[in-house]
Amino acid sequence: MINQLLIQYFHWYYNDHSPLWKKTAGEAKKLASLGVTGAWLPPAYKATSGGYSVGYDCYDLFDLGEFDQKNTVETRYGSKKDYILAIKKLKAAGISAIADVVFNHKAGADELQEVKVREVNPQNRLEFTSEVIQAQAWTKFTFPGRKGLYSEFIWDFQCFSGVDKIVDPDREGIFSIQNEYGEGWEEVPSQENGNYDYLMFNDVDFRNPAVREELKRWGEWYYKTCGMDGFRLDAVKHIAADFLNEWLDHMKSTFNRDFFVVAENWIIEGVEALDAYLGLTDGRMQLFDSILHHNLYLAGKEGEHFDLSKIFEGTLVAYHPELSVTFVDNHDSQPLQALESYVDFWFRPLAYALILLREQGIPCLFYPDLYGCTYTDKDPEGDEAEVELVALAELPELCRVRKDLSYGLQRDYFDHPSCVGWTREGTDEKSGSGIAVVMSNGTAGLKEMEIGQRHSGKSFVDALGRITEEILVDEQGKAAFPCAAGNVSVWVLK
Repeated sequence: MINQLLIQYFHWYYNDHSPLWKKTAGEAKKLASLGVTGAWLPPAYKATSGGYSVGYDCYDLFDLGEFDQKNTVETRYGSKKDYILAIKKLKAAGISAIADVVFNHKAGADELQEVKVREVNPQNRLEFTSEVIQAQAWTKFTFPGRKGLYSEFIWDFQCFSGVDKIVDPDREGIFSIQNEYGEGWEEVPSQENGNYDYLMFNDVDFRNPAVREELKRWGEWYYKTCGMDGFRLDAVKHIAADFLNEWLDHMKSTFNRDFFVVAENWIIEGVEALDAYLGLTDGRMQLFDSILHHNLYLAGKEGEHFDLSKIFEGTLVAYHPELSVTFVDNHDSQPLQALESYVDFWFRPLAYALILLREQGIPCLFYPDLYGCTYTDKDPEGDEAEVELVALAELPELCRVRKDLSYGLQRDYFDHPSCVGWTREGTDEKSGSGIAVVMSNGTAGLKEMEIGQRHSGKSFVDALGRITEEILVDEQGKAAFPCAAGNVSVWVLK
């Protein structure tokens, strides 16, 4: 019996002294001791901004820090050799390595090509705002540094459905490319902006069968080369779901194994859209619960005015707990990023208790919450801003409680707007297991809850040390468990 626990082992501004792949290898045993069972690593391939890139402006999927391209051999995170070693160290520690896969777009083409395009309205991509324009665009990828090793495939304008700039005439915008597969966009899950196929850079056209076959060949090469255990799929609401189904089925049948797959479909309200996507992909993948993240963000922002009893209302984990990966924050929501919605520091212990200590969902930690970080970037007004994210002192203990004690029947007490709680009864297989969690976003709270008659007459203490008194469970297996104002207490067997 194992409680799965993931960690996003990077953030947008990763700037630690040790390159990430080497740090991953060195920290694998520590992560395992916390109960981590899967580590999501950032995109490992060469990107257009070279050694500075986080990896999502991907250029060459076959260059894992091996070739002199984009003014660097190694990526921001290290060399191909170090990446493979990091995966091996994770696996040796019992941790699955989850590779980030960016299929939606490519960036940093090597050559210009003559293309025919039509500009579209950014707010309604189904509306053309120009006649056909004969222009040049950076749409040809030859990867001269790699010289055809691993794959001789050349990406050209037939592989893309759109670009964000053209040359001669020089214009920026969103341009639909005319290729032999048609004009306009593919059918994708998101109808935002009329059709949300186009996100950024050179938008990959999955209507081209050569593209689909090349990406399947790449998937085979990637797994044979690195041996990862799963994949995190980027920006899936912009990608035709039938291609992702085809790719995942190909990987599963080729290697006769089930990969752990989690996809990013960023939606902050309307769980129906996430539910529909799970239908399109027929259970092939988990989804990040971005709706729960947004609820946690609002709870931190609104304080005692937020109704804690409704924290899980409308979330994916409430609808599909078996297919939900829960998280407090990620690289897109951290401060100074485009989707900034960082959960306030006071609420972070409560937020982590809500995802770590419950039965539903697979929780995912965020690197800065374990290690902390400091970085600078431009704020929305264009001014230089410095951010310090402090490591969450309670996180190691919350992880320990999840790993060792958070098992058995769950009883929920989400019956008050400012004070909620739940218990886990524990199991015979896990010695000493069983917990009670109480939290308040207002005044000090007290919650009478049942934890089970197996604990009758036993004393419980607050694992987080917020409250020093002991709580005695009565003959019916019940007790009144307290918590401090605006805080959380996790009660465990003394």
